[in-house]
Amino acid sequence: MPAYVISEVEARDQAAMEAYRTLAAATIAQYGGRYLVRGGAAELVEGGPPSKTIIIVEFTSMERAREWYASPEYAEALKLRQTALERRLMFVEGMVPV
Repeated sequence: MPAYVISEVEARDQAAMEAYRTLAAATIAQYGGRYLVRGGAAELVEGGPPSKTIIIVEFTSMERAREWYASPEYAEALKLRQTALERRLMFVEGMVPV
């Protein structure tokens, strides 16, 4: 069953953000993830607070998403994340077709 890593981000430091994105993208690809949404325009229709930048990455399974997040490769990107961006991050299991 696919799993999705959903990030809601706001840049703190643009140069650090670009370095983070480069490292993170390489590790996502290494662990078989693929971007479905990467910073396109978001329109808040209901509720709040206002939308930030949304990123959605698909992995083949929740296990694989967790492996990526805990990997030594992604740990390097996480070091940059502290200064690069503010983020909410969630892992969501995909639905199995009925």
